[in-house]
Amino acid sequence: MLDKFDKTRNFSTEAEILKVLGHPIRLKIVAGLCTNECNVKHIWECLQLPQATVSQHLALLKNKGIIEGKRDGVEVHYSVIHPLARKLIASLMEG
Repeated sequence: MLDKFDKTRNFSTEAEILKVLGHPIRLKIVAGLCTNECNVKHIWECLQLPQATVSQHLALLKNKGIIEGKRDGVEVHYSVIHPLARKLIASLMEG
């Protein structure tokens, strides 16, 4: 049965994305950003979490290449840029 698995693919990128999205707060952030680009204030108000907590999660998501921030004056608007993260969220939302 194991001979049917793809032996050439190591899935390290996929595993890393799954690990980062494995935290409920980060999963909520990415799910929200898949529908709307928004700033950090809007995110922490929606999640009812301290700004510092949300900022830490955003920094990790940004460092892993899942989201990006675009500056608009004094605000930074975040959006999901990693296609696998978008696919995973879409799949989760279907169920």
